[in-house]
Amino acid sequence: MNGSTLVKTGLATAVTATAGALATDPDSDWYRSLDKPAWQPPPAAFPAVWTPLYASIAFAAARALDASTSTAQRSRFRRAYGINLALNAGWNALFFQARRPRLALAELIVLNAANVLLLRRAWQADRLAGAALLPYLAWTGFATGLNAAIAARNPGR
Repeated sequence: MNGSTLVKTGLATAVTATAGALATDPDSDWYRSLDKPAWQPPPAAFPAVWTPLYASIAFAAARALDASTSTAQRSRFRRAYGINLALNAGWNALFFQARRPRLALAELIVLNAANVLLLRRAWQADRLAGAALLPYLAWTGFATGLNAAIAARNPGR
């Protein structure tokens, strides 16, 4: 894997993580007042999970880009990666800043579809890159269930 590519994907992923973190406020009165399921992890679990996930996303992207066998394949992966990062950061703004759990859920469903596409593109280029994305897909699947439960428990919000 090319170190230069990893630096680039690491920076892109770090920008996404930072944007998401800046939009997130689990200490807000609004968020604390939401009825949340008992199976929701504590707030400290989220950065503990997301940090290695973001690292694996950057790693997978670098491997997939470096292993791409054509300019077209690299371009398709780059596009899927950019869309995925934008959707990833966008959820936090919709949920925490706009305070729209239902709209955030709809966006999360789109993110899950983008995750499957990203996984497919990564897998085609490099199987280890694809495998590195599996925990990300699992976590966003869990997050979708959590977001859906919060939206259902707070119908007027």
